[in-house]
Amino acid sequence: MKLPRTPDMRLDGRRALVAGGSSGIGLACAAALARAGAEVTVAGRRDALVHEARDALQAEGHAAQALPLDITDLEATAAAVAEGGPFDVLVNAAGTARHSFATETQAQDFDAVMSVNLRAAYFLAQAVAKGLVAARRPGSLITISSQMGQVGGPKRSVYCASKHAVEGFTKAMAIDLGPMGIRVNTICPTFILTPLTAPFFDEPETRRWIGQNIPLGRAGEVGDVAGAAVYLASDASALVTGSALSVDGGWTAG
Repeated sequence: MKLPRTPDMRLDGRRALVAGGSSGIGLACAAALARAGAEVTVAGRRDALVHEARDALQAEGHAAQALPLDITDLEATAAAVAEGGPFDVLVNAAGTARHSFATETQAQDFDAVMSVNLRAAYFLAQAVAKGLVAARRPGSLITISSQMGQVGGPKRSVYCASKHAVEGFTKAMAIDLGPMGIRVNTICPTFILTPLTAPFFDEPETRRWIGQNIPLGRAGEVGDVAGAAVYLASDASALVTGSALSVDGGWTAG
């Protein structure tokens, strides 16, 4: 009897673009993809951190490049992706949040969140997809969404709106691009402990709220999301598209 073989999660020979890749979830994803064999381009707004991340990856012996880039500049982003691509894998970890009670939301905050989380995310995915289509190559486009793309949350009306919209365009893009072998998915993390979110976790009320809503009993770590990114980037997920992979400790199950 010949036993079936499971596709492995190696990414040798593939090129990955990680937006927001100089810190937090993005940096963890960049490192994980590189360790799986991908050549990684780290993109982000902060030049010094982008180059520091590139240098750290190269110090481990990985192929890596730095790409200082603000993805809200759609024209610059399209040009950079066209010049540097095609990329077989996209992980878009860039995002922002401005929380407020629904009746207190300011238009400028709404616009700021949508500009990054929705508008820039959409056109970054489009730019990478265009390169793959032109090169007639398959690929995997991954956006870091949120558990708040599946449910609601207090003082998160705008953030939830942006992430629900990401889930919508992901499903539609998956239908459009599927015939070309391009898969489009999201990862939906719960609250992830990073240097940026540490002050949020320091609030006793917040810790109680998180503890009450995560059946596994802990908040997330960046490695939890990075493992999901490697899976979605690899052949192990070859039939997965238009999906939202929850990495939420069971939050949305309840």
